[in-house]
Amino acid sequence: MHILIDMNLSPFWSEVLTSAGFPATHWSEIGRADASDQEIFHYAQKNESVVFTHDLDFGDILAATGADSPSVIQIRTENPTPGAMKEAVIRALNQFQSELSAGALIVVDPEKIRARILPIH
Repeated sequence: MHILIDMNLSPFWSEVLTSAGFPATHWSEIGRADASDQEIFHYAQKNESVVFTHDLDFGDILAATGADSPSVIQIRTENPTPGAMKEAVIRALNQFQSELSAGALIVVDPEKIRARILPIH
């Protein structure tokens, strides 16, 4: 499973996730900084990557299109830095590996982790 980190998250997430055993690349290493969410979404679909974001739009795109990929991990917090959310995100990745491989929207906040299997209807 490869993780594609959205522009709205720190590039430091790449090192944090890769060190935890989850290969990750920040979008800034791949595409334009002003790329649309749709462009990132389609890149992740084509390259079988999991989108990691702080943006609610990816969940909206999944719901609107009924797509069964890409999987999305969405952080819901005011402080989406690795220092604040590293443990919760890595716990979610470990707990939901099979769901992410099959297609899921995982929402991680400081209090809980929720999973929805794709497609969302």
